[in-house]
Amino acid sequence: MGKLSELKTTISEVEETADETKPLFPGRAFISTVLDALDSKETMTGKMIGRYIQRAAMAGILVGVFFAAFWVIMGATSKADPGLAVAGKVIAGITFGWALVLIYYTNSELLTSNMMVVSIGAYHKRIGWGESLKLLGLCLLGNLLGALIVAIILRFSTIISGSSFDAMLAAATTKLNYLNSGFGVADLFVRAIFCNFCINIAMLMVYNGKLTNDFTKCTIMVVAVFVFTFCGFEHSVADSAMFLILGMHGVINAGKAILVIIVAILGNIVGGGILIGLNFATMNDERGITAESGK
Repeated sequence: MGKLSELKTTISEVEETADETKPLFPGRAFISTVLDALDSKETMTGKMIGRYIQRAAMAGILVGVFFAAFWVIMGATSKADPGLAVAGKVIAGITFGWALVLIYYTNSELLTSNMMVVSIGAYHKRIGWGESLKLLGLCLLGNLLGALIVAIILRFSTIISGSSFDAMLAAATTKLNYLNSGFGVADLFVRAIFCNFCINIAMLMVYNGKLTNDFTKCTIMVVAVFVFTFCGFEHSVADSAMFLILGMHGVINAGKAILVIIVAILGNIVGGGILIGLNFATMNDERGITAESGK
């Protein structure tokens, strides 16, 4: 009876401590959800690599298809009056935003959001940095495979042609021209930082446990993607899809395109992995506070 009484007292103290720290660490639900998701991802990359790559490929397919739609809309309004062109850019951005929604609800694997997941997991020592790189590498491979599938299929159609092709090529040229100067590379890097900050702040809101309405979740994800597309931020997977689509037409310098993607990936890591992942992991780390409170 004595031990049972001590156990009940300990449980009561833990619950009391949790109640005390709850107002200080409202992000605990977000961290817990991310760590649970990480466990599943780590299991798949260890025992079911093929299926994990399939999930990542599906994300690449969704990005490729919806980014193609983005450029079809942009092309259709690119030669119109300025007001209609801006309206077309708004509609295109909102349309592309639904790619993230579908990736989330189909449990597909996207490189940029996984940057946040592995950063939080590494901070909490739930995954090593080597395993983190493996997970991100397999995810990137799958994303590129999916985007390549879309690019190959589109090559046998006229979906990306005319003004849509011209708009996409002009955007790709701008991205490649970032490499012409140090300031340009820095510009590309900063745009990539802000891009993945937008993506992962949306995922933070979706994972935080406070949103139970699917419409609100969808709206947040669509708006986040709209912001990065309208402002011209750089998403490594979307850029890869663009380069692969244009590459099928032989109009892209592959070496420069790879360099752009590398810089974009590094910037995305900062935006999603550090500004969101590590930042929110540390600010919601109640372990030291809990230990002190329990004394």
